Amino acid sequence: MSSAITPGDLNQCASRSYEVQLLAGRVEAGITEVEAVHRRLSQLELASWESPAGRAYRLSVGLQAASLRRAREKLDQAATAVRHHAQNVAESSTRTAAGGY
Repeated sequence: MSSAITPGDLNQCASRSYEVQLLAGRVEAGITEVEAVHRRLSQLELASWESPAGRAYRLSVGLQAASLRRAREKLDQAATAVRHHAQNVAESSTRTAAGGY
């Protein structure tokens, strides 16, 4: 078994890094969608609901908005981790090509 790095190996690592970057982009697109839904829910929450059913609905919308805020934070953390992983994959292929480990 040869330890030489071939151009195909480098292309495969670059391809993996690109695929991970695409995944991060999809996660970030999810963040944008969550933010849009949160804005719409916030507008509903601000509406003046005077009846008991309206107040209950507003409370429910508020709970959903809070859940979306937490989901957005988790998605943001996930996107950061995926971007970091993509960078590590790219750096790993560079170290390997340079004769590193």
